[in-house]
Amino acid sequence: MSKATIGLTVSHRRYVPYSHAHYAGNLVDGAYVLALFGDVATEVCIRADGDEGLFASYSDVQFLAPLRAGDVVEVKATITRVGNRSRELEFSAYVVCRGRPDKSESAAEVLAEPLVITRAKGTVVVPVE
Repeated sequence: MSKATIGLTVSHRRYVPYSHAHYAGNLVDGAYVLALFGDVATEVCIRADGDEGLFASYSDVQFLAPLRAGDVVEVKATITRVGNRSRELEFSAYVVCRGRPDKSESAAEVLAEPLVITRAKGTVVVPVE
């Protein structure tokens, strides 16, 4: 039986290693955050429907601020609509800790307020019960 309900939210946190930096200033590409959205969507599907589901599409993606190696990023997915087989999700990504290579190679700080870096909307599909 499906437990898919509007408002069900799942979040993940992850340290972003320096091996993932692709650009000057230790910037990480946007695809990294989209992969994290796929991971958190999978857990939403498991919790809501007992199946990993399949990501069908994004209807909107907004990259608002940079993600850098050495950051700790939190991603969230929330169910906003439940269909027979589809679930629409809203995603957000926040930097909660920022690396501070200007201080030392391993320095970092907890941000007073999380920094919103990416927002998106997408649709997942789960098998019929």
